[in-house]
Amino acid sequence: MCGIFGVRGGHDAAALVHLGLYSLQHRGQESAGIVAVDETGTARAHRSMGLVSEGLRGNALSELRGRLAIGHTRYSTAGSSTIENAQPVLVRFRGGYITLAHNGNIVNATELRRELEAEGSIFNSTMDSEVLVHRMARSHRARPEEQLADALDGVEGAFSLLVASGDTLMAARDPRGWRPLVIGSLGNAVVFASETCALDIVGATHVRDVRPGEIVIVDGEGMRAMQFGAPLEQRRCVFEYVYFARPDSRIFDGGSVDRARRALGRQLGRECPSPGADLVFGVPDSANAAALGYAEETGLPLELALIRNHYVGRTFIQPSQEGRDHKVKVKYNAVREVIDGKSVVMIDDSIVRGTTTRGLVALVRAAGAREVHMRIASPPVTGPCYYGIDTPSREELIAANLSVEEIGRHIGVDSLGYLSLDGMLAAVPGGPGGFCHACFSGDYPTPPPTDPDKLRFGCGC
Repeated sequence: MCGIFGVRGGHDAAALVHLGLYSLQHRGQESAGIVAVDETGTARAHRSMGLVSEGLRGNALSELRGRLAIGHTRYSTAGSSTIENAQPVLVRFRGGYITLAHNGNIVNATELRRELEAEGSIFNSTMDSEVLVHRMARSHRARPEEQLADALDGVEGAFSLLVASGDTLMAARDPRGWRPLVIGSLGNAVVFASETCALDIVGATHVRDVRPGEIVIVDGEGMRAMQFGAPLEQRRCVFEYVYFARPDSRIFDGGSVDRARRALGRQLGRECPSPGADLVFGVPDSANAAALGYAEETGLPLELALIRNHYVGRTFIQPSQEGRDHKVKVKYNAVREVIDGKSVVMIDDSIVRGTTTRGLVALVRAAGAREVHMRIASPPVTGPCYYGIDTPSREELIAANLSVEEIGRHIGVDSLGYLSLDGMLAAVPGGPGGFCHACFSGDYPTPPPTDPDKLRFGCGC
């Protein structure tokens, strides 16, 4: 999962991108980068490992001049966590510069890469995103949007893209619409972002979403759009509502993430009540709204029983298990005065590997909880995601290997309840149809890769 942000117009595009990336930091914390294109067509890049605040500042930003810029925050799905894989990608070819920022995962990247290598292409990274740049550079079409359409022909999987070629900025979304991508306006500038919260921080007005299968072009002639490929059945990622997107965002044609999570919590309360419990609390921050909905439905008092250290990143998107283990130990603390001697209901958005949850349960018990009842505002995650989420193998997924009862014993709770698949899909905006829920149901919209090497080239999203 990654965050992407782009601007064409205004006085200092890179400064706006820099600000926008702060609002997309939750979508990727391994690296951040900005590429700016000046009036002469010269592109300059600055990429660094770590957070936006750590690497994108001072002199680095002052050198990124121009009215066009795109930025990226990275969380790798499979490609290694190195500076070579930081985005945006920037290459120089016969027509000038191409720069690209990608959120998603291309399922057939290995096959496409092998074809390009057989024809002499040389790759500088292990990102699937680089495949798109090579394919675009090989196009003999005249206009940048036609070159991008050529590059996307035959590409399978999830992609929301920002691409700059010369002084043209383009945004594209795969025909199934897996990942969100929105359009905003700010004076004479056009802004693109993964989520509306990034439009809010720069003061841009939300215009609409980039539609599935659409390329939106912004150049000297203004803004226009074109379709590429045949329309496909919609498969928006339901996990965006469950966990990834920020609660103050509106995604997928205006669906409120906050309202979706409250509805998930209310449905969870109907399906998995906990009679006799004294209070309910959420695992901050992504489960706060679901806990509020659960409390509204069940009548249990909502308490702030876990305190999160906000100077620590999201544990789920840490690139290594060791990193996740360490982050759990410093990320949360329990409020003993709230928990001691009580039967508590702890709400979380999901259980993926189980490591974080087990540590949290131990923390709550150490604070004196008499009983711990775990309730999850999504179904069990039983399958890997090939479309941009870090679940590359069933061996890492606790629900793929243990029953609900076994998971409950493993994490140390008195009871465990999950939201049903039907309940989840009915609760989210626009449901129940049009969502990808393969990680919960095994219903993959595309043929899953059978060769493990197919997951080796991760876009970093």
